[in-house]
Amino acid sequence: MSDESHIRHRHAADGRDLSYPPLPEALVVGVYDNHTHLEIADGDDPLDYREQLDRASSVGVRGVVQVGNDVETSRWSADMAAVEPRMLAAVAIHPNDAPDYEARGELDDALQVIAELAGRPRVRAVGETGLDFFRTDESGREAQFRSFEAHIEIAKQNDLALQIHDRDAHDDVIRTLKRVGAPERTVFHCFSGDADLAELCADNGWYMSFAGNVTFKNAGQLREALEVAPRALLLVETDAPFLTPTPYRGRPNAPYLIPHTLRAMADHLRTDVSMLAAQISSNTELVYGRWDSEPVASPPTTPIGSVA
Repeated sequence: MSDESHIRHRHAADGRDLSYPPLPEALVVGVYDNHTHLEIADGDDPLDYREQLDRASSVGVRGVVQVGNDVETSRWSADMAAVEPRMLAAVAIHPNDAPDYEARGELDDALQVIAELAGRPRVRAVGETGLDFFRTDESGREAQFRSFEAHIEIAKQNDLALQIHDRDAHDDVIRTLKRVGAPERTVFHCFSGDADLAELCADNGWYMSFAGNVTFKNAGQLREALEVAPRALLLVETDAPFLTPTPYRGRPNAPYLIPHTLRAMADHLRTDVSMLAAQISSNTELVYGRWDSEPVASPPTTPIGSVA
């Protein structure tokens, strides 16, 4: 039996449609999903990670960055990226988990594991890390700051990209990056700021990754930020299984749905979707490297784990 300790389950909200949306029209020019969580099971019939990747490949998604949020999911992400050519890994302790590790006296040990995983083949980012003042109150913020700064140092020591989680904490995230020094390749995952923050990111050469919420009717502020973000600093992601793009908002998200977000971005920017895809694909490889630049190991005879 495979070890499935990495699997997390999304809580089903009352009344939410738990069926996966149909496949979208395939992209002519492919892109990468630079932030997804294939370890989180969602829906009435959760998709195995292999089915997730097969569906993504069929619609022009060239690869994914699988993102860990704690020790177990980060280790699984690194293990899977080592044997799956369509996957790279990001490893970290999520800012909302850092206070829990600290309360148990385990944060330093957890950060040491992340530092070790950061040196593994095909681990190309440290994240998601950062600050979240929406779900964590004052009592947990010291642990968040300490964890964030440790992750920044791990990224710099290993010359890896940094994926930032920033929720209701823009000013403190910026101050921290300025104070300790941001890694060369810094990504604001699921960009949630306004045009002013987009301009600040642009001034510092920080990448902005837009997710399905940029398609939401009430997300005018995000679309204004998209307008001022330089094309050379744009990325796209799903943050699956969350933030499913219009017209399937609320249903389970997956990497194969990224064409909806990309097409909405191109439509808002009044540009050709293939041109935007080519730019974003190039940007993604500049941040994380090529998916085929390191060979994968032979897959194990027994699956490492599945989300099913």
